[in-house]
Amino acid sequence: MRGFLSRREGAVAVQFAILALPLAVLSLGLIDVNRASMSKRILQDALDASALIVARSDADTDAEANALGQQALVAQLAASGEGVLISSNFSLGGTNGSKVIATASASVDPVVADLWLQGDMTVGAKTEVMRSSANLEVSLVLDVTGSMGGSRIWDLKVAAKDLVDLVVQDVQTPYYSKLAVVPYSMGVNLGSNAAKARGAVRSTASISDAGWAGGDPVDIDDIDRSNPARVTAPGHGLSNGDYVWIEKVKGMTEVNDRAYRVTGVSGDTFELSGVDSRWYDKYKTSKKDKLTRCQAQDCELVVTARGHGFANGDQIQIRDVSGMTDLNDETWTVDSPTSDSFALADTTGPDFSSYRSGGSANCMEPGCQYFHFKSASGRQQVYEITDCVTERVGSDAYTDASPSRSPVGLNYLADPDDCLSSEIKGLSSDKAALKGLIGDLEAGGSTAGQIGLAWGWYTVSPNFSSIFGGTSQPAAYGTPDLLKVVILMTDGEFNTAYCQGVVSEDSSNGSSSSKINCDATNGDPFDQAAKMCDAMKAKDIIIYTVGFDISSNRDVTRLLSNCASGPDHFYQPSSGSDLKEAFKAIGKDISNLRISS
Repeated sequence: MRGFLSRREGAVAVQFAILALPLAVLSLGLIDVNRASMSKRILQDALDASALIVARSDADTDAEANALGQQALVAQLAASGEGVLISSNFSLGGTNGSKVIATASASVDPVVADLWLQGDMTVGAKTEVMRSSANLEVSLVLDVTGSMGGSRIWDLKVAAKDLVDLVVQDVQTPYYSKLAVVPYSMGVNLGSNAAKARGAVRSTASISDAGWAGGDPVDIDDIDRSNPARVTAPGHGLSNGDYVWIEKVKGMTEVNDRAYRVTGVSGDTFELSGVDSRWYDKYKTSKKDKLTRCQAQDCELVVTARGHGFANGDQIQIRDVSGMTDLNDETWTVDSPTSDSFALADTTGPDFSSYRSGGSANCMEPGCQYFHFKSASGRQQVYEITDCVTERVGSDAYTDASPSRSPVGLNYLADPDDCLSSEIKGLSSDKAALKGLIGDLEAGGSTAGQIGLAWGWYTVSPNFSSIFGGTSQPAAYGTPDLLKVVILMTDGEFNTAYCQGVVSEDSSNGSSSSKINCDATNGDPFDQAAKMCDAMKAKDIIIYTVGFDISSNRDVTRLLSNCASGPDHFYQPSSGSDLKEAFKAIGKDISNLRISS
C-alpha cells in the first residue's frame, strides 16, 4: 500500500478526470452566454430599427408610438428567428415629442443553464432615438368668394381651424412652426400694409382759394357798333391778350355775360377780338354795366393749390370745398397750370358761387386716390383706391422680388367697402389669433385665385420682410432644417383679372359698365396661376392644392393638379366632411414631412 501511494504515474489523468465534469459544464455554459449575447444584440438591433420607424412616423401620442413600435418590433424579431419577445414599450419624450424611448425584453432557451435556472434566460434592450425635425412656415390660402357662402364657409372654417392645431405646435423650441392665413376673393386685403406693397398714394393738393376775377370791376362808358367792337372804359388797365367779362350792359345787351379776348388796346379803349357789333342794338349809358379782367383765358375758374404737381390735361376731382360747392365731387381737366395754381378747362368762372374755404384737389390717374377711366361700355367712371391689391405686372410679375423694387398692383372699386373685409395675417404661432381670423371670414366677391396664390408665396418669402416683419418675418431660402409650404384652396373658376387696377374687360365676371376698357395686363388668370406655381416650386416650396367640389370644372382641376407638388398633394373634396378630412390629411402629411426631413 505504501508503495502504491508513493507512485506518481497517471496523476494528470486522475486530475483531468476529476475536473472533466465542471470543465464540460463551463464549456457548454459559454455556449449559452454566447447565445444570450447574440440574442441581446439581435433584440437591440430590432429595437433600434423599430424606434427609427416610430421616429419617422407622424405618431404624436404615446399610444400611437407604442402600437406602431410593437408591430414593427414583432416583425423585426420574426425575421431573425432568435428569442421570444416578452415585453416592449415605446413612448415619446423630449420637447414636443422629439425623442422616441423604447425598451424590450426577450427570452432565450438555454442549453446547459436550464439545469439550474429551471427556465429560459431573459435579455433586455433599451434605446433612445431623436426624431429628426424641421422648422415650418406654412401659408394657408383660402377662397372666400361669394360661391363659398352658406354652409361652405362654415365647413371651411372648421377645417382650417383643425389644420391650425395640426400644423402649429404648442411648444416652439427647438423647432418653430408658424402659419399664415391668406383670405382672397377679388384680391387680397393688406390693410395698413397696402402702401408698402403697392406704393404710397399720390398726395392730394390743399386748396386755399378759387376764383376767376383778376381785379375789381371797371365802369364802361361806351361800346361802338363797329367791327371789331370798340369799348371805352377809362382806367381799365388791360393789355392785349387779356380776357374780360362784360355784364349788365343796357341797349347793346348782346355783349352781356360773355368772355372776350382783348386786342387793340389804346388809352382808355380796347377792342373785343372777333366781335362784329355793327348790327347790335345801340349801347345805352348805365351806371351798372361793368367789365372785369379775368385770371385765365375764357374767364375759366382758377384754383390756388400750392405745389399741386398737376400737368396740363390731367383729370382731377375736387372735394370738400366750402362756398363754391359746385366744384365738389366732379371731374375736372387741368388747364394752364403754374406751380401754385391751375385753371379748370371749359368752365366759366362767373357761373360759380364765391369760394369760402377748404377743399382738396385729387389727381385721377393710376396711383392716385381716385382713378377716372372709361368703362368697357363707354361710361366715364371714377373709382377710389382700396387697401386691397391685385396682380404685379412687368418683369417681376411671377417672382417674389421685394415690393420696394416692384410694387404689386393697385385696386380701384366704385365702393371701397367692396374690398374683402378679412386681412392677410403673416406667419404666426398664435393659435388663438389665427383661429380668430378664420372664424371671422365672410364670403363675398369674385375669384382672383392667381392673386391669392401669389400672396401665399409672398407670406413665406424672405423678400417680403418689409411687409411681414418681426415674428412674421419668413426665414431665408436654404435655411437648414426649414420647410416652406403653401396650401391653395378654391371652389371654382378664376374669373377676375386687372388692367390698371380695375377689373379688366376680358374678365368673365361683372358688367361691362364696371370694367375698364382694356384687357388684363397679365392675361388669363389660370395662365397667371400656372406660372406662379412653377416659380414657387423652383424655390423648393411645397404646394398642396384643394379643389372643393370642382369635378365639373376641367380648367380648375387641371390647374390644381399641375400646381401641386405631386399627385398625393392634390385633393378634391366634394362635401363639407370631405373638406375637413382633406385638411386633416394635409396637416398630418406636413407633420410627417417635418419629422422625416
